[in-house]
Amino acid sequence: MATVLVQQQALHHSTPPPSPIPSALTVNRRSSPIPNKHIPICPTGPTPPSPSLQPSVFRNSDQPSSLLSPPDESTRIGLPASPAVYTIDGAKLAAAIAHTASQPMPDASLMFPWLHGLHQDNHLQLGFFSSRKRHPRRTPKCWRGITVVKLGDDLSKSRIKGAVGVYEVLAPSARFLLADPPEGFSVRNFQIQTAKLAAMSDIVVYAEDEGSQKELVDLANKFAMAQQAWRLKMDPLQERPRYNTFILADKFSDVALNQPEIIAVDAEGRSTGRIMDFVQWERLEMAAMSRASEISSNVWLGNTPDYLHSSVPRASNEESFDLLIDASDMASIPGPRYLAMLDKQLESGPQRMEFPSSGSLVLPSGNTREIEDIVNTIRWIYYLAHPESPSEELEADGDTAMTNSRGKPRKILIHCADGYTETSLLAVAYFMFAEGVPAHEAWLRLHCDKKRNFFAYPTDVAFLCHIQGRLLQESPAGQSTDPSEMWDPDWFHNMDGSLPSRILPYLYLGNLTHANNPELLWELGIKRVLSIGEAVNWTDRDRANWGPDNLMYIDNVQDNGIDPLCQEYDRCLEFIEKGKRDGVATLVHCRVGVSRSASICIAEVMASKQLSFPRAYCFVRARRLNVIIQPHLRFVYELLQWEEYQMKKRGQPLKRELEWDHVTREIAMLNKPYSRT
Repeated sequence: MATVLVQQQALHHSTPPPSPIPSALTVNRRSSPIPNKHIPICPTGPTPPSPSLQPSVFRNSDQPSSLLSPPDESTRIGLPASPAVYTIDGAKLAAAIAHTASQPMPDASLMFPWLHGLHQDNHLQLGFFSSRKRHPRRTPKCWRGITVVKLGDDLSKSRIKGAVGVYEVLAPSARFLLADPPEGFSVRNFQIQTAKLAAMSDIVVYAEDEGSQKELVDLANKFAMAQQAWRLKMDPLQERPRYNTFILADKFSDVALNQPEIIAVDAEGRSTGRIMDFVQWERLEMAAMSRASEISSNVWLGNTPDYLHSSVPRASNEESFDLLIDASDMASIPGPRYLAMLDKQLESGPQRMEFPSSGSLVLPSGNTREIEDIVNTIRWIYYLAHPESPSEELEADGDTAMTNSRGKPRKILIHCADGYTETSLLAVAYFMFAEGVPAHEAWLRLHCDKKRNFFAYPTDVAFLCHIQGRLLQESPAGQSTDPSEMWDPDWFHNMDGSLPSRILPYLYLGNLTHANNPELLWELGIKRVLSIGEAVNWTDRDRANWGPDNLMYIDNVQDNGIDPLCQEYDRCLEFIEKGKRDGVATLVHCRVGVSRSASICIAEVMASKQLSFPRAYCFVRARRLNVIIQPHLRFVYELLQWEEYQMKKRGQPLKRELEWDHVTREIAMLNKPYSRT
């Protein structure tokens, strides 16, 4: 399978950190069974010749206030001549974190392109942004954050909200890490934000209950020295507020008891559920999106049940299946002898078997033994689910793969880790056989009628078209079909196997290829197209048939980390809402379907479902189906400001769920399983 790459730049350490955020994100479909396996390259648009910048719709240039400034001098520790270190209790820390979440974020035009990372030696990155802004490397004066640092770097337990390891922000020389990459180009440097903004934040260090107080004080002194050194170098005129270092005086156990709202992980390593975790939330969204459902009588499609991964027995309210078919890259095609053995074992209780995953079968030159085994396996599954249907006897030494079983129908689950990727080939093939429909109709009915999301590869399309004559000829639901009389519609020939991703019943996210297949869109119930920065290439006839009111093109928005998108939110969401009122779906697309269009879909989910940005991000990411959404830094920043705007619009007090440096760190860590190490 193809490998696709998004280049990311690593932080620069004097010595390597214990567990660095990856320097590159890559994908290999045959790696561990985790959802969303493709990180597409997002082409950066050209640098516009005009140096002018479009203003953001969200304006705030003031320095955010802080409950930690000025510090209480009575809490100062250490010698007067040393850089100041103060103590803070759990109540004051919790109040300061809540207060920061209530402060409007600075205007994006004041933070970018600085947040992208502009190293003085990185001529490529610096040159790209310098042509658009007179002083791109100037450090903003409008930022003040809180960076919580845990002594010992073990964040798997006793973790306060947003806490990071020392190695993520501080070099052994007691200086803040140089976060800006000295080479390469990226507008998705999520992994540098924590270190980059730590120098412009108040630092709070803490330890577990049994942590050494001496080590904690030593660490605080190092941060105080780093703040002093940064100020002398970056702010000699003292134009910015002074940032301070604090030691959490209360024990972690006392903070957990009295301020539980800021505890992410308890002392035993259990998540409290009070702090949103991207990895966990994506899993929840994935499980909800791909939970098992019946695609044909007694045959279900879904994600792998939790009880198969652990010693925990199946809950009483969980579905009980007689046969669980795991689609796997490493599986072989079952043969008649194996099916005969499994058929007998089913009499004694539920059984498991494996089947090759989507994308793993190569199109044969003719009817081979493997083709026979695949067709026989599908036929065998059908007669397990329909024992009342007339069938042949199972012959272990022959080519027939029928079941001897009589009595109650067997309940069968076709499953994989994410619930859609590895299972798509078998699910579509079985649906064709069981329902007696050709491949293109199976695609539509599984998606539209059965409401299943699935992702097939181009090789799957070719393979299913190759065997559909056999499947339909032998299908108990249809009449014998002459392969020479079968035909596929043009839209099926023009697709690569994947459908645009259904984010909401009325909202789809896709790429330019999806958008340039209007017949497919119409079959899916998509009657409106919103193009973000990439125009569709349709015939005049197609445009006339759809009508100009059902097409919208947002121009002058490149995926370059410069062009703002927030000023288009209202217009785009009004277009989507019009389709929703009319009972039709809208496709939102750009070129790849992961950045510009994904940002619009996130904005719609935030507005319509009243979700915070982190939750809406995971909601869309889980439903993009095998493609990892990658809104760049500026788009993510604007969406966090959109979250503020939505709260104000609903008359709610401003309270961000997570801060910028926390969000970007979570996004970087969320992509870590796909990195090349």
